Amino acid sequence: MNEIYKIAFVKLGKTLSTLSKSEIDVLAQQAKAHNGWFTQKSILNAIDGIVTLTNENDLINWLSGYKIVKSEPKKVGVIMAGNIPFVGFHDAMCVLLSGNILYAKLSSDDKIFSQFIFSKLFEIEPSIKKKVVFTESMKEIDALIATGSDNSARYFDYYFSKIPRIIRKNRTSIAILDGTETEADFKALGNDIFTYFGLGCRNIAKLFVPQNYTFDLFFESIFEFGFDMQENNKYSNNYDYHKALFLMNQDPFLDNNFLMLRESKQLFSPVSVLYYQRYQKMDEVLDFINSNQKIIQCIVSKTGEGNIKFGQTQMPKANQYADNVDTMKFLVTL
Repeated sequence: MNEIYKIAFVKLGKTLSTLSKSEIDVLAQQAKAHNGWFTQKSILNAIDGIVTLTNENDLINWLSGYKIVKSEPKKVGVIMAGNIPFVGFHDAMCVLLSGNILYAKLSSDDKIFSQFIFSKLFEIEPSIKKKVVFTESMKEIDALIATGSDNSARYFDYYFSKIPRIIRKNRTSIAILDGTETEADFKALGNDIFTYFGLGCRNIAKLFVPQNYTFDLFFESIFEFGFDMQENNKYSNNYDYHKALFLMNQDPFLDNNFLMLRESKQLFSPVSVLYYQRYQKMDEVLDFINSNQKIIQCIVSKTGEGNIKFGQTQMPKANQYADNVDTMKFLVTL
């Protein structure tokens, strides 16, 4: 059965990659009417992300690392966030490919797109529908995967303390600049910052820059992202609100009319704001990373072992797990 499901997910990716413009237009209109953050570009990015996750060769190589034998499937609850279109897709795929039964609690902010993806999967392989239960209650589950805020994580840990679980808390991502970046690098970095309007844990929220760094080339290079940001009412409202706060409090900041840069040692920046911190030696950055590794999802830089290249944060592959917790290993060993 695992082989059948694997083929189904590969076919899903191929099906999504060939959706017609009219199908995408209708889907995007419906999704945006339900959630103003879900623009057509966000939907397209989410589709591309699922296509990447279901690449046939990558999927085969990924699954070859696990021994999947399920004589008695477990009921695995997945509580999904709604900040990004079907951000819980990878968890859902892992549950089904591991031979377990998916109890999915969809976010109220992401009903349209996630249900569309499930419907396509069910069309491709109808037997999968018997392995998916959409529910608001998690009373019958044997294990849990939940994504949410730090506050919700405390609740999940308490309420589900007697069953195996993966509980994900707030995380964010950083980029390390060394002063040798080109216009192309910054355009790619713009995707890491602005895709999904900066709402995801894989979005860059903070830059580390050399001591005497200037941001002229950075601002020039990301200019094209301003059109989409300014056209979105939710993003623009965030920009206006935080700019008013900075001005009222007389906080120094840099501004290009759609993104504000503010020097800060904090890690989590609000929508429309990017924090930056200057360093003299790379050891300062490494010390910061070591002190905050539990809340850093991605590290983007031109160099550095294990770091992600500019422009790649929003396209993780199947073996790149959230919070570096091996979801598939957790599921196959239940």
